[in-house]
Amino acid sequence: MLMMLASLTWAEDAPTMDHTHMDHSKMNHATMSHAEMSMQGSDRSENARDPNAYSDGYTLKSMPFYKNESHNLYSLLVDRLESVTTTGNAAMTYDLQAWVGQTYNRALIRAEGEMQNGKSENARTELLWAHAITPYWDSHLGVRYDSGSARNRGWLALGVQGLAPYWLYTEATFYVNEQGRVAFRTELEYDVLITQRLILQPRIEANFYSKNDAAHGLGNGLSNIEAGIRLRYEFRREFAPYIGVEWASVVGNTANYAKANGNTVDETRFVAGIHFWF
Repeated sequence: MLMMLASLTWAEDAPTMDHTHMDHSKMNHATMSHAEMSMQGSDRSENARDPNAYSDGYTLKSMPFYKNESHNLYSLLVDRLESVTTTGNAAMTYDLQAWVGQTYNRALIRAEGEMQNGKSENARTELLWAHAITPYWDSHLGVRYDSGSARNRGWLALGVQGLAPYWLYTEATFYVNEQGRVAFRTELEYDVLITQRLILQPRIEANFYSKNDAAHGLGNGLSNIEAGIRLRYEFRREFAPYIGVEWASVVGNTANYAKANGNTVDETRFVAGIHFWF
């Protein structure tokens, strides 16, 4: 404190220079270095560092994304490629998506099905136009084609896909076929991070139909539901094996058709597979 007071006292008592009696006409301005006298806000000196020296001459405005140019991109996600084991039965199940396109508009293929005894069972393939409506949601418009042991048929598809609040992955799609039947399918998934590599994923899928369809063994209302949980380990983000258990059930008139054909109504499945993308 005493030192501060002493400094203030010295500053107040210090003599000041009187510039009124200085003869500026005798000063040699030619030999003065104005570069050294450059004040803040003046022009940059010639030897100042180039701000773009380490970017190979690129600037923000010269980058393609700055001009809002779109580039064709692509991706393949195999969400489930798994072996499914039930009492006295085994099958292979796949669930994948592939897309190609730009930031806001893409061509999307979704495929899901089951292979049993070398034959395709209950396969669903969709060709969709995906349009980004928000940063986390896409709208879908396209066609769906069902194939497998039942009679083949086509649908018009309209739906959305994206992340609901709290990072809940959601698919919700309406379908209409040439007979005027309407269907609705929804799928929900959520990743619970036990660690940064060990992930627990609950999953649920449900299908609804507007009319009975005896030829395909489908009843109106809620037709079937699948609920399971899978534990995967990500050796890399792009590759993760997993194991899990799933409960599947058919309900309503669909259950009646299943019983009439000697099929099971509900079952517990043990699964093991891989999840990968690029």
